[in-house]
Amino acid sequence: MANGSLAKFLYDQEKPTLDWATRFRIIKGVASGLLYLHEDWEQVVIHRDIKASNVLLDHELNGRLGDFGLARLYDHGTDPHTTHIVGTMGYLAPELVRTGKATTITDVFAFGIFLLEVACGRRPVDSIASGEELILLD
Repeated sequence: MANGSLAKFLYDQEKPTLDWATRFRIIKGVASGLLYLHEDWEQVVIHRDIKASNVLLDHELNGRLGDFGLARLYDHGTDPHTTHIVGTMGYLAPELVRTGKATTITDVFAFGIFLLEVACGRRPVDSIASGEELILLD
């Protein structure tokens, strides 16, 4: 994609700050894509790694969900049989950590964290100089 990942625009000081209308348009694009993957495609696609670095921006800064390396497919109306916990720390739903089972609901949880990330311009978990972690939700 022409403008690379959203993370570059959120965290690279050399990139211009995104205005609210652009951030909202990016969020709507990702939400639309996620709805399509969960409800409208011939199979259910669980992405399992929704975050700013996996959102790609075209030449007009429209957001598209990318990096399907961890994604899983299953038929509508069936139970997803995922058993491995994969994804990125800070975006994992508590029930995913407890059960090891990824679902569309765990994707929606990650999308909510992504919303906070875009709105605040901060990573959900960020290491600070002392070796401690700063957690966005705290």
